[in-house]
Amino acid sequence: MSLTLENVTQIVDGQYYINNANLTFEAGSFNVLLGRTLSGKTSLMRLMAGLDKPTSGRVLMNGIDVSGVPVRKRNVSMVYQQFINYPSMTVFDNIASPLRLAKESEAVIKQKVIEISDMLQITQFLSRMPLELSGGQQQRTAMARALVKDADIILFDEPLVNLDYKLREELREEMRELFARRNTIAVYATTEANEALALGGTTTILHEGQIVQSGPTAETYHKPCNVVAATLFNEPPINMISGRITKTEVTFDNTVHFPRTSELQALQEGDYQFGIRPSHLSLLPKNDDDLELSVQVEVAEISGSETFLHVRNPHFEMVLHLSGVHNYTVDEKIKIYVPTHKLNVFHEDGHLIQACSRRVEDNYHG
Repeated sequence: MSLTLENVTQIVDGQYYINNANLTFEAGSFNVLLGRTLSGKTSLMRLMAGLDKPTSGRVLMNGIDVSGVPVRKRNVSMVYQQFINYPSMTVFDNIASPLRLAKESEAVIKQKVIEISDMLQITQFLSRMPLELSGGQQQRTAMARALVKDADIILFDEPLVNLDYKLREELREEMRELFARRNTIAVYATTEANEALALGGTTTILHEGQIVQSGPTAETYHKPCNVVAATLFNEPPINMISGRITKTEVTFDNTVHFPRTSELQALQEGDYQFGIRPSHLSLLPKNDDDLELSVQVEVAEISGSETFLHVRNPHFEMVLHLSGVHNYTVDEKIKIYVPTHKLNVFHEDGHLIQACSRRVEDNYHG
């Protein structure tokens, strides 16, 4: 089983919702669509499902053009961010509903419902009504209904966005394990870079209806093809600084100078943009090539066990993603440290020239 979008464009009232999308997904794959709200994720999924027809281009399943085939004639399931269950049916009947539409026998229906409910840990709730369940249990019910009929393609449109943090973490882990055992195509839409990293598989970055980059999640994260990809695939967005490379050094805005490192030796002299991820910045020196910067605090944004520290100097602003709680006052003067071997270098037009080097201890977030 394969799903291919071939030069797919969708125009609504003169506006491009999707612009010349080309993608291929294979059976057994888990695929993330990453982009901000209104980037085109839902539009793309509706085209995959057959809910909408492309203005131009083709949607192929196993090489067969299904662009005009409606959703009811495709073996596709979709899970939305809202808890869409039938309120007058029990959990068992909700999950069984697509099997009954397919005229499966009651014995087969019972077997499949029990199997999928065991997998999603909701077997004890099968006799309850959806409104008697928690939000996480309702979403598991919706997921079970989508999974039970063994669809060729299962589409998840931000299905965990309305759940609390703990439930989201649990379901992400379960989904990774679940689809490792199923020979189906899973496509999962999210606005959150960290969720894409947690889910793995492949990631396709969307922006204003266009595919910016697509590939294995780790590779897409570590080697963003341009500034847009680097910005979208990071929370908070990657820090960008204008600079220049000379024969002997690198300068940021002609004010900060540091020796040209071995990673930058192959680059020609000229003007560039340099990207550094917020998680790579630190409050203490950690590496031999760390660049010390004097900055002032704008705000310390504390989120649970993390702090997003916004700082500035007269020439640029930066954000640090720090573990733990860090309290600072506005305009407090501090030092921060930039590991220059982790700089991504981009042409002035925004395209990647050189990805930062990675060391053995680096993980996705490092």
